[in-house]
Amino acid sequence: MPLDASRPFIPMRIAVLTVSDTRGTEDDVSGGVLAERANAAGHALAARTVVKDDVDEIVATVRGWIAGGEVDVVLATGGTGLTGRDVTPEAFRSLYDKEIDGFAVLFHQLSFEKISTSTMQSRASAGVASGVYLFSLPGSPGACRDAWDGILCQQLDYRFRPCNLVEIMPRLEEHLRRA
Repeated sequence: MPLDASRPFIPMRIAVLTVSDTRGTEDDVSGGVLAERANAAGHALAARTVVKDDVDEIVATVRGWIAGGEVDVVLATGGTGLTGRDVTPEAFRSLYDKEIDGFAVLFHQLSFEKISTSTMQSRASAGVASGVYLFSLPGSPGACRDAWDGILCQQLDYRFRPCNLVEIMPRLEEHLRRA
């Protein structure tokens, strides 16, 4: 679908969270891919950090970003596989008010074209928590590129038609305003 040039671009404040027991900020290639692509698209990098594969540490970091009110979107990379240490989906699901099931479907469709049936080993997910979008992506740079280029760059752009995640942001917490 095309971008509607008559609509203004609305930059999102994006936080990048890398979940890894083996990477640090200096060798975080996947987090770098997400940060670079978000910046190149015109979004603001609100925060970026690396945490261990630990549910409590992941949840505390994301809750802090949400509570701070300075983040619209959290992009996490890593910890979405099947091993015993992979806990990002569990951490994120404990935060979700609503899960965005279609993200995983679309991600797996894109991934299937690149890595065939191996895509079934990813537990990529997305949801909304307190009006903030959360995306949990695999730890590979290629998967991060695929998710950004094939899904996120469009859905995080207000100009994308026929609809996008940016235009519904003001309504994400409307249930809290009801009498």
